[in-house]
Amino acid sequence: MTLILNTWIFEAAVQRGTSQVDLVQRTADLGADGIEVRREYFTDLPRETAAVGQAARQLGLIVNYSVPDEVFLDDGTLNPKLPTYFAEGQAMGISKIKFNTGHFDRFTGDLAAGLAQLPLDQIEMNVENDQTPVSGTVSAIRTFLDAVHAQTAANLGYVYDLGNWAFTHGDAVAAAKALAPYTHYIHLKNTADHAGTLVTTDDLDTGLYDWRALLTNLPHDVQFALEYPMATDEQIRQQIQLFRAGVGD
Repeated sequence: MTLILNTWIFEAAVQRGTSQVDLVQRTADLGADGIEVRREYFTDLPRETAAVGQAARQLGLIVNYSVPDEVFLDDGTLNPKLPTYFAEGQAMGISKIKFNTGHFDRFTGDLAAGLAQLPLDQIEMNVENDQTPVSGTVSAIRTFLDAVHAQTAANLGYVYDLGNWAFTHGDAVAAAKALAPYTHYIHLKNTADHAGTLVTTDDLDTGLYDWRALLTNLPHDVQFALEYPMATDEQIRQQIQLFRAGVGD
């Protein structure tokens, strides 16, 4: 299994000022296959994206890019910042880029023409279920991806985020079954309910979900990412071992 570490794992270090450039080597030392960098963690985008790309190439790591923005704006228009995000990704030599769907329900343009502006032959684009009613439902994601595949030749996919289904009160198992054909990437984290407050846990085995059982409903020939803050490298290594044992790798 291909395992990616999302840099939210290193949140404490980032808050202390550690650059995502430095986290590339740390990810390699932890034995992962790649790193998923978060746009909101960059402080000097041109310098850091180039440096992330160089470091990852030297270490033979996959780079994925998490962008906290939507494909479609509130008025339904295609986000004009998308080409910029892809250019940032190209500077890092990324494999995948991830967005939220946004208001595709209000889109009235030419979907094929809009997506043709993006280098989708070089970078795989995916949308994720986030924690909002706009982009975090099976219906929103299926409607968009069904349209993409009906109207274009673009190979867009879906990031199944396990922990986020708790925040939208979705059925994680039903969602996995419904979206499995489009699933290109899986984000693993668990969620606990603390007296009515939902929190992301620091352990895959702690929370509402039986992640091992749930993965039986999803493809295994995709990339997986761990995406939850952890306190130490020892804990990260333990969670990597837990994941690899759980998926039979």
